[in-house]
Amino acid sequence: MSEENTITESKRTALYDFHVSLGAKMVPFAGYDMPVQYPLGVMKEHLHTRAKAGLFDVSHMGQAFLYADDGTFEMVAKFLETLVPCDVQSLEPGQQRYTQFLGEDGGILDDLMVSRLGLEGHRHRIYLVVNAGCKAQDYAHIEKHLPTGINLRVSEDLSLIALQGPKAASVVSQYLPEAAILPFMRSLDIPINGIWCHISRSGYTGEDGYEISVQHKDVVALCELFMAHDDVEAIGLGARDSLRLEAGLCLYGHDIDTTTSPVEAGLTWSIQKHRREEGGFLGAERVRKDLAERPSRRRVGIQPLGRAPAREGTLIQSMDGQDIGVITSGGFGPSVSAPVAMGYVIRKYAKSGTEVQLIVRGKAKPAKTVKLPFVPNNFYRG
Repeated sequence: MSEENTITESKRTALYDFHVSLGAKMVPFAGYDMPVQYPLGVMKEHLHTRAKAGLFDVSHMGQAFLYADDGTFEMVAKFLETLVPCDVQSLEPGQQRYTQFLGEDGGILDDLMVSRLGLEGHRHRIYLVVNAGCKAQDYAHIEKHLPTGINLRVSEDLSLIALQGPKAASVVSQYLPEAAILPFMRSLDIPINGIWCHISRSGYTGEDGYEISVQHKDVVALCELFMAHDDVEAIGLGARDSLRLEAGLCLYGHDIDTTTSPVEAGLTWSIQKHRREEGGFLGAERVRKDLAERPSRRRVGIQPLGRAPAREGTLIQSMDGQDIGVITSGGFGPSVSAPVAMGYVIRKYAKSGTEVQLIVRGKAKPAKTVKLPFVPNNFYRG
């Protein structure tokens, strides 16, 4: 998932004053003023999330609902399957999946979360969470293909927060005991301490935790509830980026984009077997071609062997000086106390442990390809 900077006047989330009151450094991001860090600092925020629980504002993301006039789930699920490669029809109430919008050429237009609501009377509705920098084009893409009898409702009254880390479950379950046993990629529509929420066991840090959709008018109260716990700290975008990089998770516009197919990005796991075989979605031809013939490049982890981080755009060369790829995300990994990166290389160099060199300021620096993630994922499977 991802967000891109814009040069237009920034909007503010419902938590803007909350961030300022905590001493956040605010920056323009994806069209919003967002907290990049708090007084704790990016390094300590990152490590706190890995050790305890971090609270993130992700309200700049797009939230929307799809539903059919006839009140059936089947009709809207079949429609969405024409736009995404994942299996939507088999979603159980309260289940969600990660997937992508693909163009006709199989390039990734955006990545997103797709959920079937579990609340009685609402199980025919599909809930979408899309990236902030792509949401306008995503909604236009859906509208372009929307058949008669199916509706898209974009929600402008909802905030979205994430509570991530090994202590997240113990914090939330004090107010919602059911949260402790909620499995990864499952959701509930239920009050938390009297505040109505859509809560899913998911997130983008590689840690256990939750993403919680709540009305703007209630989001400050919910955040204050969580922040009252000693285990919880507010976390900014700086640590969010280093956490997801260590976890090997793609950032849209960087590690995946319209030139990238899900197969070369290593996202084949998100396309269920029968959908790979049957197709029926935009871009299916390229997906099947990449699966059959294997793409010419693959996304890999890159471990610089020195202390200097390899930033996005850094050229990757073979040991004999051939250009073989480029870094798409890179920085310092606080959890491993070393630089970490990911990028694309020509397939024959993708095997874990392959020695490569990175061209930094005109000088070759030693590195090697490694298996992602850099830090094991700690999702709660139940």
